[in-house]
Amino acid sequence: MDVAATHVVRLHQVHGSAHVVAGSPAEPDDTLPAADIVLTDRQDLAVAVQAADCVPLLIADTGGRSAHQAQQDHQGGSARVVAAAHAGWRGLVARVPERTVAALGRERGSRPQDLIAVIGPSIGRCCYEVGLDVREQFAQAGFGEDALGRWFSSAPVPSARNPPMPGLSPTPRDRHWYFDGWLAARHELVAAGVPETSIYCAELCTASHPTWLCSYRRDGSPAGRLAGAIRSRPRP
Repeated sequence: MDVAATHVVRLHQVHGSAHVVAGSPAEPDDTLPAADIVLTDRQDLAVAVQAADCVPLLIADTGGRSAHQAQQDHQGGSARVVAAAHAGWRGLVARVPERTVAALGRERGSRPQDLIAVIGPSIGRCCYEVGLDVREQFAQAGFGEDALGRWFSSAPVPSARNPPMPGLSPTPRDRHWYFDGWLAARHELVAAGVPETSIYCAELCTASHPTWLCSYRRDGSPAGRLAGAIRSRPRP
């Protein structure tokens, strides 16, 4: 990424939906802003979020170029403004993907149809067991039964790529669900106007891969954190 560590803007993440605009490098003694969305159009800055099961979301404004055109640009792409966001289930209840798109529009005039979004590694429905209270909070936030029926499964849904995490019981507990944060994030982005074809998901479950991905659900407090970072780059 070729950005000095002093020019990587981070957040004090609080599982909310507030955003900040990064306009200058942080000083060593600066207090990190309490927010879960950060955006910038400064080409000398990178914005970053950290996660250990939550969704790290990275978004770039291509300035009217298609996703394919942006990918073909010199040195891997161009973007006039970028954003990084952190969204666990609380952030998804608070519509962090939609609020990130809205913040880009409000602060820098970005159009949803010009955005490319990447959903990074995070815990998948193969491993992410939640209680009924989580499902109810989505319902109370206005998400309909159609969405909830697609995001919540009564049993884990593993795949060849993402097996159940070690120690996960194959028998679902009563009044518990397995949550698909990737699909929820994708649907929220589409609802905000981002084209389906401009959304990319790593589809890697953090809890499934103990040798190389950090997972709080799997490892508890000793778990490390993954960082997702993005920077603005001019069109060549």
